[in-house]
Amino acid sequence: MNPGFARLAAYPFERLAILKQGLTPPQHLPHIPLSIGEPKHTPPAFVIEEFRRHLGELDSYPATRGQPELRAAAANWATRRFALGQHAVNPETQVLPVNGTREALFAFVQAVVDSSQKPAPLVLMPNPGYQIYEGAALLAGAEPYFLNTVATGGFLPDLDAVPESVWRRCQLLFLCSPANPVGAIMDTGYLQRALHLAQRHDFVIASDECYADIYDDEAAPPPSLLGAAAACGAADFARCMTFHSLSKRSSLPGLRSGFVAGDARLIKPFLLYRTYHGCAMSLPVQHASAAAWNDDAHVAVNREQYRRKFDLVFPILERVTRVQRPAGGFYLWLDTGGDDEAFTAGLFARQNVTVVPGSYLARDTAAGNPGRGFVRISLVASEADCVQAARRICDHIQATSA
Repeated sequence: MNPGFARLAAYPFERLAILKQGLTPPQHLPHIPLSIGEPKHTPPAFVIEEFRRHLGELDSYPATRGQPELRAAAANWATRRFALGQHAVNPETQVLPVNGTREALFAFVQAVVDSSQKPAPLVLMPNPGYQIYEGAALLAGAEPYFLNTVATGGFLPDLDAVPESVWRRCQLLFLCSPANPVGAIMDTGYLQRALHLAQRHDFVIASDECYADIYDDEAAPPPSLLGAAAACGAADFARCMTFHSLSKRSSLPGLRSGFVAGDARLIKPFLLYRTYHGCAMSLPVQHASAAAWNDDAHVAVNREQYRRKFDLVFPILERVTRVQRPAGGFYLWLDTGGDDEAFTAGLFARQNVTVVPGSYLARDTAAGNPGRGFVRISLVASEADCVQAARRICDHIQATSA
C-alpha cells in the first residue's frame, strides 16, 4: 500500500463526531449545524432546468477535456470576473473542467509532484487550511510544509519568513483566497510576491479560488493569481494553476462541477493524467455548468444573502466577544479565548449548535497550532437559524464566563 496512507490524519468531521459522543443537547432546542461548509441557499432554477433538459445525453461517454461550450463559458467568466482583457484565457489550451475543486486539487498534486527528488519534495500550504492539500501531498510522496496564518500577519502566510532551504525543495505552493477558514484575501501585490518566488525557485502555484465570488465589499472583489500573473507580464500564466467551483459561487455543491485555468504547459499533462484517472464530467452536468458560468446575476443575489447574515449576526456576537468580519468566504473564525474543543463540546451540549474546533483544521508546528483557541462557524444555514445560533453562542459565552 502507499505509505502515505499511514500518515493521513482523521478528517475534522470524524474528530468532531468523536468529540460529540456521549453529549446530550437540550431536546427543546432544534439542532443548528454550522460545521460543514455546505451551501444551503436555493440553487438557481435555470441551472437545474438545464441539467434536466439534457438527461437524455447520459447515453454517451463524455470527453475528459469537456465540451467547447463549457470551456468557453469558464474562460469567459474568468476573463470578465478578473478583468483580464479580451481573449486572455484560451479555452482550448488553458481551461479544463473538473468534478469540483476537491477532486481537482488532489489530482493536480499527483500529476505535478516528482517524488523521485531526494530529499523528498515539499508542498507548502496555509495552516489552518483545507485538509485535502496535506493528504494530496502525502499520497504523492511529498512532505507537507505548513505556513501558519495568524492575526498579527493578517491571517496570511508569511512568505518572507520561509527559509531559502525550504523554497529550494518546494515543488508546489498552495494558496487560498479568500481563505478557508480565516476569510483573508490576498491582494495583487501578495500574489505577485508569490509569483516572483515561484520563478526564482522554479515551483508551481496552485491557487484555490473557490470562494472568489463570496466577498464582503462589492467594490473590491478578490483578485486572482491569473490577474497577478498578467500584471507581471506573464500572459501565459507560467507556473500558475487556479481552481474554481460552482459549489460556493452558485450554491451547487451536489453538481460537483468546477474548472482549472492556467499555464497550458501544466494543463496538457494534467489532462493526460485525468484521461487515465477516468473522471470526465457527464454531459448534463456540463450543460448545466456552462449555464451557471454564463450568468452572474444569481451570484450577486447569493453573495447578498451571505452579506445580510453577517449584518445580522455580528451585532449579536459583538455584545459578548471580539469578532472580526471576514473579507471573503462565509466563515466566522471566532476567537474563543480558551480551549476550542471545550468550547465546541459545551456549545453543543448546552445549546445544540455544532461548530468546528480550529485546532482540527490546523496542524501542530514548532510555533504551535494556529487554530487552537478558535472555532470555525459556517454561516450556511438559513438566515433565521444563523441569527438563532448567534444568540445561543452568546448565551454559551456568557454562561461559561460568569
